[in-house]
Amino acid sequence: MAPSTYKRIVLNSRPVADIEPDTFRTEVAPFSQLNAGEGQVVVQCTYLSLDPAMRGYIRDARSYLPPVKIGEVMRAVGLGVVVQAGPGSKFKVGDYVSGAWGMQEYAVAKDQHLEKLEVPAGVEPLDYLGVLGSSGLTAYFGLKDIGQLKAGEKLVVSGAAGSVGTIACQLGKAAGAKVYAIAGGPEKCKWLEQEIGVEKALDYKSPTFFADVKKHVGYLDVYFDNVGGDILDFMLTRLNKDARIVLCGAISQYNAVKPTGLKAYMNLISQRATLRGFIVMDYEHRYPEALAALRKGLASGSIKRKFHIVEGGIEQAPKALPMLFSGGNTGKLVVRVSNEPNVRSKL
Repeated sequence: MAPSTYKRIVLNSRPVADIEPDTFRTEVAPFSQLNAGEGQVVVQCTYLSLDPAMRGYIRDARSYLPPVKIGEVMRAVGLGVVVQAGPGSKFKVGDYVSGAWGMQEYAVAKDQHLEKLEVPAGVEPLDYLGVLGSSGLTAYFGLKDIGQLKAGEKLVVSGAAGSVGTIACQLGKAAGAKVYAIAGGPEKCKWLEQEIGVEKALDYKSPTFFADVKKHVGYLDVYFDNVGGDILDFMLTRLNKDARIVLCGAISQYNAVKPTGLKAYMNLISQRATLRGFIVMDYEHRYPEALAALRKGLASGSIKRKFHIVEGGIEQAPKALPMLFSGGNTGKLVVRVSNEPNVRSKL
């Protein structure tokens, strides 16, 4: 039985710093306006991915994607089930799919903007928002292409308890590197050491953090940076010759009115080091390569996953988003939008 209405989250205002309670608003729209045309489907969203990049999406600034406009549905990737297939669609009712239809309970989507989920042994649907989604792909190409990590090298990963950082740590271990993790708080550090198996997890909230890095890490070969700010600046003083810094994110600076600049950058010259940013979408033509390796890791158990699932439906998405910037999550942050619809699954 189709509902009479559905909810969607739209951008209401652009925050200067932290995301505010009025940054987003909920709209209720008639379900009858959702009709699948030629080569289209209607999808019921079951889970939404929450990612640090969303803070950039709502900033009116030049970037790799245009900013979300005021009044538009907030950009987001989700998992869902096809509940209506239009004429000529390659999908069937009951197919599990992923796509960037945004923060809404239901959406009309074109076939070419969706991916049908294949769920072999050792894989679960939620993996397509984590290890087999942008998080896993980012960690894979960041380490392999930008970091060029080699066996025996020292890898340091910041934001290591987040979705990308957790996978980067495990891929680093699989590559034969000595992996050191940076996270906030003793619980996250304990989890990284005992469950993920890093050499040492370093608590950036500890008053001895900088001394701990010098003691346990010494100098590094690859730094996979998810946080930016003072930690990145300090890591530039801990470089081995020919070190590589992978600029993946700067989560400590996303809400800053004036981001912190670097002071120790001259070490890049003396140590012949490289500091390079990247966007995972540039590697789309190589996704099959990465997904094959990541699926193998899941199947063998060498890659573990952890999800932080927020319950309560679509309206919890904007409320949960700030957790990414306060360190409130461990693992991949997702929102359960709905239970799976009672339609026949094609898995």
